[in-house]
Amino acid sequence: MATYQDVYRRSRDNPQGFWRTAAYAIDWDVAPSEILDDRLAPLYRWYPDAVLNTCYNALDRHVERGRGEQAALIYDSPVTETVRSYSYRELRDEVAVLAGALRSLGVTKGDRVVIYMPMIPETAMAMLACSRIGAVHSVVFGGFAANELATRIDDAKPKVVLSASCGIEPGRVVEYKPLLDRAIELSSHKPNHSVVFQRPELLAEMNQPNDLDWVELTASSEPAACVPVSATDPLYILYTSGTTGVPKGVVRDNGGHAVALAWSMKNLYGAEPGDVYWAASDVGWVVGHSYIVYGPLIHGCTSVLYEGKPVGTPDPGAFWRVISQHGVSVLFTAPTAFRAIRRDDPQASHLERYDLSSLETLFLAGERCDPDTLHWAERVLGVPVIDHWWQTETGWPVACNPMGIEPLAVKPGSPAVAVPGYDIRVLDDDGQEVDPNQIGAVVLKLPLPPGTLPTLWNADDRYRQAYLERYPGYYLTSDAGFVDEDGYLSIMSRIDDIINVAGHRLSTGAIEEVLAEHPDVAECAVIGVADELKGQLPMGFVVLQAGTQRDAADLSEELVQMVRNRIGPVAAFKQVAVVTRLPKTRSGKILRSTMRKVADGDDWSMPATIDDPLILDEIGEALGSLGYPRGDDAKAVL
Repeated sequence: MATYQDVYRRSRDNPQGFWRTAAYAIDWDVAPSEILDDRLAPLYRWYPDAVLNTCYNALDRHVERGRGEQAALIYDSPVTETVRSYSYRELRDEVAVLAGALRSLGVTKGDRVVIYMPMIPETAMAMLACSRIGAVHSVVFGGFAANELATRIDDAKPKVVLSASCGIEPGRVVEYKPLLDRAIELSSHKPNHSVVFQRPELLAEMNQPNDLDWVELTASSEPAACVPVSATDPLYILYTSGTTGVPKGVVRDNGGHAVALAWSMKNLYGAEPGDVYWAASDVGWVVGHSYIVYGPLIHGCTSVLYEGKPVGTPDPGAFWRVISQHGVSVLFTAPTAFRAIRRDDPQASHLERYDLSSLETLFLAGERCDPDTLHWAERVLGVPVIDHWWQTETGWPVACNPMGIEPLAVKPGSPAVAVPGYDIRVLDDDGQEVDPNQIGAVVLKLPLPPGTLPTLWNADDRYRQAYLERYPGYYLTSDAGFVDEDGYLSIMSRIDDIINVAGHRLSTGAIEEVLAEHPDVAECAVIGVADELKGQLPMGFVVLQAGTQRDAADLSEELVQMVRNRIGPVAAFKQVAVVTRLPKTRSGKILRSTMRKVADGDDWSMPATIDDPLILDEIGEALGSLGYPRGDDAKAVL
């Protein structure tokens, strides 16, 4: 059996041969004869002469090979008390009809379709229906503000928008149709049609001349066949935040994407066809694209689509119930989900009600996983807990413990080693490689492997400027970290979160790691705030475990001493605020850069992805209590 080192060496020594072999996992209309096109380097393209259809690879081929009755998608919605399963045959048929409906509206190969929907099966069907006819989908997280949706409509210029009447959150129903109508009003580009799926919890008013009812439209539509497309044709556009405030449209192609995801399901996640794979994320994020919809279905797994939360729907045992009920073998979620479960149920008492014998591995990604959270998950689940690292832009993991090749030793705080296909380097400000264990800019040597972004939507120059110009020959991840003597990567923070304290470069992630070890701390964040004497000083924010009552001054003293003992006086860590929650995106990432701007009195705007804007009010008050009155300016923005 091949070792990780064998496989990685093959990918480094002969990348074209490696990815030619990996491409055999995909059904091609025209198989690739050319593997890598480097004629326009540093803009590379994989499988330039190949032709395929992604939807065919995700659905039809499994039906044709006798597995049509296997469950393809399990919809589990505690917020609507609904569980529904779709076989591969049923899902293919639903998708084909929806694809036919889009075709009846004039959507053809290369046209864009914006999908503005909640976590319901129809959202996955919408993505697959677009890929079936060669249209390019752009999923916008359901409930995004109208102006943010409008910027995406203007950039993608969709022929049709697919939406739903509402999204459902614990305790509230979010109307989508008024937000969609307002976004179209704000945008200069006007889609031809808005197709709305009516949910019984709230019916939308169909008050615009181009509004169409989803069910009525599909009822009169004929199923569409799969349309062959070039491997280099775009499959989807996924917008991510840009430093200028204008979102960047990450492009994913069809061929490289299908090959990379098929390879990752087996080799990284250890999943086999027929396994139940659950990515507890949202289809609005890259994880939902790669590992709720495309990856598991291309590989022939059963994918769980979950409309709920880790806690509160109805309790901290929500995840355990889903694993037990559906026989989940691989769970992939964000560390923040497990921090929430641990905060509300530190002893994991809810787990005792469920049989989790099906679970083989837990994968964590989306933010840095502190060792304390990893150890807690290991202890309560009794299975390998794998921290791995990747980005919206890469589309699939960059660093991972490759469970399907060779499980490696776990180093808490590290997402392990470079995934075959990636060449990870750590550079200093002058572009020179640093020594092992030295922090620098984490970069990826070009060319990137299949499945990663080839460019940004209609913005090749912006792609070069944002990712390729800072270190020629490398892709800039904008993350800071180090590689140790064993080749294990540690991501410490974003490059912007490396702080300079009196000339000493410190990682806020390293300080957070210390704070997270305190038994009373459920979550934490550290930012660098401006200081006239030392340039910057670290400031901590902590959320306490559920039910914990502590004197803030005493706790702060304990935490400061812990950092002093572990990192040393050089950290100059002296201030900690206790808050009820941390400001986060809907995907669970802590908005550290926004917190820093609030503290420093810099200009800032409300992040479009924030889960609750009011929490910044509390952050501002906490900053004021620590002697940073500039933080009170947060209220002015709110």
